[in-house]
Amino acid sequence: MDDAAERIFAALRDVSQSGAPLYLQLKKNIEDAVRRGLIGPGDALPSERDIAAQADISRVTVRKAVQDLVKSGVLVQRHGSGTFVAPRMERVEQSLSRLTSFTEDMARRGMAARSQWLERGVYPPSPDEMMVLGLSASELVSRLSRLRIADETPLAIERAAISASVLPDPREVTTSLYMALGKTGHRPVRAVQRISAVNLGGAEAKLLVVPEGSACLQIERISYLASGKVIEFTKSIYRGDAYDFVAELRLPGPDGQEGDIA
Repeated sequence: MDDAAERIFAALRDVSQSGAPLYLQLKKNIEDAVRRGLIGPGDALPSERDIAAQADISRVTVRKAVQDLVKSGVLVQRHGSGTFVAPRMERVEQSLSRLTSFTEDMARRGMAARSQWLERGVYPPSPDEMMVLGLSASELVSRLSRLRIADETPLAIERAAISASVLPDPREVTTSLYMALGKTGHRPVRAVQRISAVNLGGAEAKLLVVPEGSACLQIERISYLASGKVIEFTKSIYRGDAYDFVAELRLPGPDGQEGDIA
């Protein structure tokens, strides 16, 4: 790291290199070093004092540059350990044309999936759950909220709601919700999803181990049985730096039938 650090910070000694503030110059130098592989995921940065000495700038300038890079996810700080280059996320490509559970999807990719339960119980339905699931105020809903993890990396927060008449004991779901529903003949066959971009709040960012305010994808899914009855109402948040959602599109032919895009 010593040779790399010398190359990263040496240019800052010439304050005339740019009219930009010094903290932005330092931030850009570190970002460029990460992009070019001079410093890689998990590598420790020199201490704030050492960076200031090598670049001949103030520690206040160093602190501001590092804080900006932590907020943008380039660096991570570990209390008592120092500042490190953030792990590089392997992006997951998710097809929008297939209805699969998280567990099934990760298994197909050869990734080890697990969940951390955040909530699992039976409750009176919310107004949204009553409307979507077609429940009355006297009926109950089973809620399953969990942090979805693949290869020990938190990827998503999933909050599912199912009528308690279909799933009276949500504790029966240990891995795949769809697998549990399939055992009783209630596995969904189609779904409608609404995807929107949002920024993470503090609590959700902490669960996903990303900086507060990070971009993410919010997905609302309503799933149906073959009969057309709504069986599942799920709201999920996916890490924006980890997921790509892919949809195949077809252009209708002159006769209105689907054809290949040319």
